[in-house]
Amino acid sequence: MSDEIARMLAAYTSGITVDRLPNETVHEVERRVLDSIGVAIAALDQDSPTAARRYAAANPGDVTVWGTDLRAAPEAAGFANGVAVRYLDFNDTYLSREPLHPSDVIPALVALAESRAVAARELIASIAVAYEVGVTLCDAASLRAHGWDHVNYIAVAVACGAGRLLGLEPERIEHAISIAVVPHAAMRQTRAGELSMWKGAAAANSARNAIAATLLAEAGMTGPFEPFEGEMGFFRQLLGGERFDEAAFGPLRAGEPPRRILDTYVKRWPVEYHAQSAVDAALRLRDELGDPARIDTVRIDTFGASYQIIAKDPEKWDPKTRETADHSIQYIVCAALQDGAVTSRTFDLARIRRPDTLELLQGRTTVHEDAALTAGYPEGIPNRITVTTTDGATLAWEVAHPRGHARNPMTDEEIALKYRANVAGRWDDARAARLEAAAWSLHDDGGLDRLLEELGR
Repeated sequence: MSDEIARMLAAYTSGITVDRLPNETVHEVERRVLDSIGVAIAALDQDSPTAARRYAAANPGDVTVWGTDLRAAPEAAGFANGVAVRYLDFNDTYLSREPLHPSDVIPALVALAESRAVAARELIASIAVAYEVGVTLCDAASLRAHGWDHVNYIAVAVACGAGRLLGLEPERIEHAISIAVVPHAAMRQTRAGELSMWKGAAAANSARNAIAATLLAEAGMTGPFEPFEGEMGFFRQLLGGERFDEAAFGPLRAGEPPRRILDTYVKRWPVEYHAQSAVDAALRLRDELGDPARIDTVRIDTFGASYQIIAKDPEKWDPKTRETADHSIQYIVCAALQDGAVTSRTFDLARIRRPDTLELLQGRTTVHEDAALTAGYPEGIPNRITVTTTDGATLAWEVAHPRGHARNPMTDEEIALKYRANVAGRWDDARAARLEAAAWSLHDDGGLDRLLEELGR
């Protein structure tokens, strides 16, 4: 019924068993679960997560909506939790031909595991498979280049992870992939121009669609034939007739244990990932400046993908929403230079519209695409910030591998510190510590139950 790509993905998915998981993969999944929970809890009171919880409340069930006593159907709970994880733009990232936030798969798979009382190690294996599939697809082809959104790869990844979680046979997983992909192609308009609340909800929606698709496939529903290779399928419609780069699929075809989660990056700052190194550079310059009143002009040299995604649009020079501001490298750099820090408060509306920041942003800041920096991507994300001072000095700093990058990873303690800072406004120290301990021991018997007990309060 399907095509070679769907068969290959299904075969890989069904072939990964718990006993084949490398220890480092298991531990990295636990790190990403803890990180995802932290950024979700930090965002609970914001507009998009609040709206998503209202939706979840209208779809009752027995699955935890994180950080609340609300229970909802698995698709709705996974959606609400996914919106919270994504809202602050603080969850992990992978950059290749296509960028991705691979931890967008976690809330949906946790919700499905809870609804079926699946053992924690099975959940870990399913998350690892979803990362492996999502990251590999990013290496295989660019959706953005053809006007489509990266969350289409989240749909495929979650369908594979969910099929593995439910123990479906390969043929059923093929149907789940097809039902997730063909009816739900997501447009790149989500990330063009002035950004709306949907920017932080699109991945959660794709994950929700994939969970529903997998449950339908489990119930016996068949999906459209040839979802990738068909005459109106993925290759023709979303890739303009191009095909995936076959070299990317070598490890999947060989059935290698999932390790690609180790190639992905944890965010140190709550900004779009292409600006992570710009924040590192700007904060280093702020230390040298001392007094931000010394700033005369700011020059940002960046690489092509960064320029296209977080610099070129007119709205980036006059941000009016959190979603636009955390995707504006020029605003992010100006705020970092002025404040000496970047936190979630950097994107409060009053902070975004501060007159002195807008004057610096619009009157004395420039952004340039640098061909040499473009050549350094995606192996790194090189940004260079140059500040001229009111007394005629020139200060410059360039960063290619920010803290949290796979080439410059955060330690377990740094991951924990980020989590603690994110939950500090809502949870007391004792609760935060209990959940942290549960996350680090997720692989143990009862690990998922302990995690959910703390999340469902």
